[in-house]
Amino acid sequence: MSGHNKWSKIKHTKGKTDQARGALWTKCIREITVAVKQGGVDPGSNFRLRKAIEDAKAVSMPKDNIERAIKKGSGADGEAVLEELIYEGYGPGGVAVLVECTTDNRNRTASEIRSTFGKTGGAMAATNAVAWQFAKKAFWSFEKKDGLTEDKVMEVALEHGAEDVADIGDAIEVKAEPGTLQALTEAFEKAGMKPQTSEVTQIPSATIKLTGQDASTMLKLLERLEDSDDVQKVHANFDIDAAELENLQRA
Repeated sequence: MSGHNKWSKIKHTKGKTDQARGALWTKCIREITVAVKQGGVDPGSNFRLRKAIEDAKAVSMPKDNIERAIKKGSGADGEAVLEELIYEGYGPGGVAVLVECTTDNRNRTASEIRSTFGKTGGAMAATNAVAWQFAKKAFWSFEKKDGLTEDKVMEVALEHGAEDVADIGDAIEVKAEPGTLQALTEAFEKAGMKPQTSEVTQIPSATIKLTGQDASTMLKLLERLEDSDDVQKVHANFDIDAAELENLQRA
């Protein structure tokens, strides 16, 4: 299983739905609130907000909820006190884990994240203990359908500053510097290419192959981390091959 978005593919393959709709909405509301606080209320000039609104609509969040989140972020509905934090830790087999959070209570969140690591055989780590194993990149993934090829994606990607384009079998992945996310996304869309994924993420420099109990425990750790309302994204440098994943599904 190749590519940085391995965890997303594993969740899909396992047939696991993400958190309940209410929890998904909570994460979207927090992202909208922070986006407004940082870049203003106009999606036309605030790309992060535009993307947050699109993500909220993708999980069927009502328009009223979106508008309230924007109002909260602007301070019109009381001061927005959310802050973004990254926690680091180790999972089974020494897997490096980065946990991106948005919280209104860092003590509560730190305690919850530490407890989740501890209950699944992992441990919290000091700042920069594992972050060096990841590179922050803009990332796009395209389904290979309707005649879309690596060459077609590459033609647009390289013209607008992409660093790497790769055909991974079932998808085409593009990586670039984080600051290119808006320009490249708009270029792809203008060319009629709608990415399945477009985001700024953390890509590991190398991965650790997990099997057996370590693989099972790692999946449980990530599930429990993502079940937290305070957790926005989880990144980890593990790999589980297809045969091992099938074994876990049958277990």
